[in-house]
Amino acid sequence: MRSIAAMMIAVGFFAFMDTILKTLSHHYPALQVAALRGWVALPLTLLWIQWRGNWHTLWHVRWGLHWLRGGLAICMLSLFTFGVRDLPLANAYTLFFLAPLLMTLLAAPVLGERVPHVHWWALAVGMVGILVALRPGVNGFASWAGLAVLGSAACYALSAVLGRLLSRTDSSESLMLWIMVMLALGSSVLAAPQWLPVRPQDYGLLAALAGTGFCVQLAITEAFRHGQASAVAPFEYTALAWGLGVDWLLWATLPDGYTLLGGAIVVASGLYVVRHERVQASALHP
Repeated sequence: MRSIAAMMIAVGFFAFMDTILKTLSHHYPALQVAALRGWVALPLTLLWIQWRGNWHTLWHVRWGLHWLRGGLAICMLSLFTFGVRDLPLANAYTLFFLAPLLMTLLAAPVLGERVPHVHWWALAVGMVGILVALRPGVNGFASWAGLAVLGSAACYALSAVLGRLLSRTDSSESLMLWIMVMLALGSSVLAAPQWLPVRPQDYGLLAALAGTGFCVQLAITEAFRHGQASAVAPFEYTALAWGLGVDWLLWATLPDGYTLLGGAIVVASGLYVVRHERVQASALHP
């Protein structure tokens, strides 16, 4: 329950953060937005580590996996920023729901977690839902923006599973700090040729991005530290409700029927996994 609660909190903050990213993406290149996301979150992360007093845990880590997570974070945020610039949040979230399914797929080979057959069936059904929403070749949103969001989802899934793997040996402080450092430095180097001056009117958005980004990273780290990836991941589907609400309130847009149908199929597959896990747990601990 602790991991599920952390995931639900993370999804709420994700919605606010993604709204800010979408707004900034209309004024700055995607890589610069990714760099700004890393830089503004660093001060809060350092203050949190100071409050925890665990500086000594930052250095004895598995650096190879941390570098890999950092590279994935750069790709994930850049691709998502590029995609969400041209897609409504609800459409982007429907495609991003590929991530929980991929986490299920990766849980066995990477984490050694036992993945029941029902999870594989849910993965297959979820992929059908993605295709319904994407509907390639039938005036759907199988565009570069849509493909960018799918690529972002793949990067996020692998990063989350690696975070779960690292949490077995490395501290929460190291998981949070090094991914932000690598995101800030790596994205800045890549964005340098097209870097634009930050507009004064965007300072408030950057402050909000700092707060929401920090809360997202903290909640995600805790969610995958205490819970199985294949059990926690389906709760990311609550993002669709957030996306629908934000799209309607801020941009007066709603997804079409195909997108809603595809999203419903994906969400149903994830909820079936949750129900199956609950039944199994009740049988083991009546």
